[in-house]
Amino acid sequence: MNFVKKLFQDLAALLFPNLCSGCGTDIYHGEAFLCSKCLFTIPYTDYHLHPDNKVAKQFWGRIPFNMAMALLYFKKGGKVQNIIHSLKYRNQTGLGVKLGEMIGDRLSLASGYMDIDLIIPVPLHKKRKSSRGYNQSELIANGISSALNVSVNSDSLIRTTITDTQTKKGRYMRFENMKTVFSVKNRENLTGKHILLVDDVITTGATIEACAIELHKCGIKKLSIAAVAFAE
Repeated sequence: MNFVKKLFQDLAALLFPNLCSGCGTDIYHGEAFLCSKCLFTIPYTDYHLHPDNKVAKQFWGRIPFNMAMALLYFKKGGKVQNIIHSLKYRNQTGLGVKLGEMIGDRLSLASGYMDIDLIIPVPLHKKRKSSRGYNQSELIANGISSALNVSVNSDSLIRTTITDTQTKKGRYMRFENMKTVFSVKNRENLTGKHILLVDDVITTGATIEACAIELHKCGIKKLSIAAVAFAE
């Protein structure tokens, strides 16, 4: 029976190879989504340990916030871009949770994140979420929730408008494109809370800024920010 089971496992591995989302090599027993080499060599920021990091500086003078961090540096053509692409477009839902757990493990070591009351993912429009099948930021938030034992609220912050691609827009145009696409319902559920706002990649910060403006209208106590990657 064990021989037959192993035969089927080997056949499944041949037909549906389990590949690392970072480098594309085979993943071995005990590894999940990322090979051991990538886990040790992908470019971590350690921004959770440094309040005056580059992500935080993106938002100075733009929105009130407590702490801001990203787990990894994003560079075009690099492993982190491969990871984000797998998360968003290859249905690697478990990868999102794993990345969130990696973020959460680091936040648990940083005093500025100790009193978080609620985790809120940056929302997708319902049509885009239906098309993709999931919201990658929500998966990340669920992983952070598991690590920190803090609840996720995916219902209060909503995206009311589908926007076109932000890739070729500058910071000002990105914000202009985003500033009216979010709203909050059941605002009383957020009043007086320390909110952790979660996204996949931070570039100009326009999406986070637009979400933060709406969240602050609810009378939240503090806002902190976390993302998988930061594109300089």
